[in-house]
Amino acid sequence: MKLWSLEFWRLAWLAGVLTLAGLVFDAPGLGLALGVGIYLVFHLRQLHALHHWLTHSRHGDPPEASGIWGEIFDRLHHHQKAQAKTQQRLRSTLQRIQDSSEAMSDSVVMLDRRGDLEWWNSAAETMLGLKTHQDRGQHITNLIRAPRFVEYFDKRAYGEPLTLTSPIDDRRVLQFQLTLYGDDERLLMARDITRLHRLEQMRRDFVANVSHELRTPLTVLTGYLETYADHAELMPPRLARSLSQMQGQAKRMQNLVDDLLMLSRLEIDQPNAHNEHVSVPPLLEAIQHDAESLSGGHHQISLDIQSQQALRGDPKELRSAISNLAFNAVRYSGEGCHIVLRWRDHPAGAALEIEDDGEGIDPVHIPRLTERFYRVDKGRSTATGGTGLGLAIVKHVLLRHDARLEISSYPDQGAVFRCVFPHKRMVEDQAAHA
Repeated sequence: MKLWSLEFWRLAWLAGVLTLAGLVFDAPGLGLALGVGIYLVFHLRQLHALHHWLTHSRHGDPPEASGIWGEIFDRLHHHQKAQAKTQQRLRSTLQRIQDSSEAMSDSVVMLDRRGDLEWWNSAAETMLGLKTHQDRGQHITNLIRAPRFVEYFDKRAYGEPLTLTSPIDDRRVLQFQLTLYGDDERLLMARDITRLHRLEQMRRDFVANVSHELRTPLTVLTGYLETYADHAELMPPRLARSLSQMQGQAKRMQNLVDDLLMLSRLEIDQPNAHNEHVSVPPLLEAIQHDAESLSGGHHQISLDIQSQQALRGDPKELRSAISNLAFNAVRYSGEGCHIVLRWRDHPAGAALEIEDDGEGIDPVHIPRLTERFYRVDKGRSTATGGTGLGLAIVKHVLLRHDARLEISSYPDQGAVFRCVFPHKRMVEDQAAHA
């Protein structure tokens, strides 16, 4: 404000002096005009100096000036120096990020909001076959054309990674993970999991082979045990009790082998092999009958059919998954509990729920319930004949049907196991209108 006042008084002084000089020649207006003109010429020269400095030598020292122009030049110069430092710091940070990305063994690819390639590290060239001079600006789906990747990219739901073979080498297995950041931009990371994939395949083959090999001796063993059990009255009481225990353990081993073989098949077989229309009410009625037989009258088991939709899927797999949930409710909810098998509409499509008012589950266990052999109470699970694979089977069946499992439970407040099926798996239930 002080500089503006100084400029005002400078203009007033110049105009006043030249006006008085004009009075001497009887031309005060000409003197005033000349004073204002001189003042404008001075400022135009300063503007020219500013333009020349900004255009040709903005990184050098500013022009010499006094008053308000000197203040402007000094402020711009300080601002330029601050901006240069900020830019240098940003360039240094960006260079460190790029250097660290170059040092990574995983592929890192930066995509703009349209999905076009902006930058990638050298690992991406090796894994994905990207080429610096010809691929920059290309859309990512032009280079990774696998239908599953295109669907994954367009879906914009990147909570889970996607496993695919490398687009340039079918022998390499890559795990892709997309992340949204900034102004709807994406960061694509790809990791080589070939070794882990092979180890997992070896594990699956081992479990499948061992389970298959165990099936024959177990069948022979249980057959002889059944034969001996038919003549249990001829045996000493102590031997008869031992025979009963052996039958129970052999049956438990058979259940375990059957579940292992089921899991192996679900993991190896391609999904959607069967796309039949499955009417849910008859399915739930059959499962209700089996659950009542398992309960032996110790539970109240009811149906609640609220939806008129049917499912597209594999009826055997769906029956296996829902049976596991219903049988778990019978085994672990406690005697005298009420169990409801419910089929209802859901915002995502439809939901099949198994609800009980039993002992419930501590929420700390819920994230791990679908892990193989994970048990909330190992002693109780063993006593009830559980294999620890039931919920793992449920999870794999639902994945093969594009569905998800939701679990809601608290101690002493019962539990709800909800299978949510998407709209694309829904069809009109003809049996409901028959």
